[in-house]
Amino acid sequence: MADITYIRLRRDFIYLAVLLDAYSRRCIGWAVSRHIDTKLTLAALQMALQARTVHPRLVHHSDQGVQYAATDYVAVLQNHKIQISMSRTGNPYDNAKAERFMRTLKYEEIYLNDYETIAEVRASVEHFINAVYNRKRLHSAIGYRPPVEFEASLAQLQLS
Repeated sequence: MADITYIRLRRDFIYLAVLLDAYSRRCIGWAVSRHIDTKLTLAALQMALQARTVHPRLVHHSDQGVQYAATDYVAVLQNHKIQISMSRTGNPYDNAKAERFMRTLKYEEIYLNDYETIAEVRASVEHFINAVYNRKRLHSAIGYRPPVEFEASLAQLQLS
């Protein structure tokens, strides 16, 4: 699942694009930029593709933003044989898991800080995603475990 949000700096706005594994809730790709464009979403997608093996029937879900419908973005998905899914027009519930991640990030990290530079945001977001959200934050949908622990338990089941 993919989504974009803005983050306020003292004098400016920047943008954050994320990709989540919908099953485990793990954030597997993200990027920060001063521009809300296809380069932003492609950077997050490339991080996700490096973090995961693409399996048959993988579905990429996003809203209908132009960044996700852009020729370059769609081409990367098609080259990896990833199925494309987009929310219905005007229906935020279709992308609720990604929206919930953004809310969690903002309330538990972003709103607690007064960022001046994009570098501060990058460091803060990286720490929150890698050290807190993926490794410590419990999710009721996955048995009150953090995503990394949930995925490790799935790997153990597959080995058994």
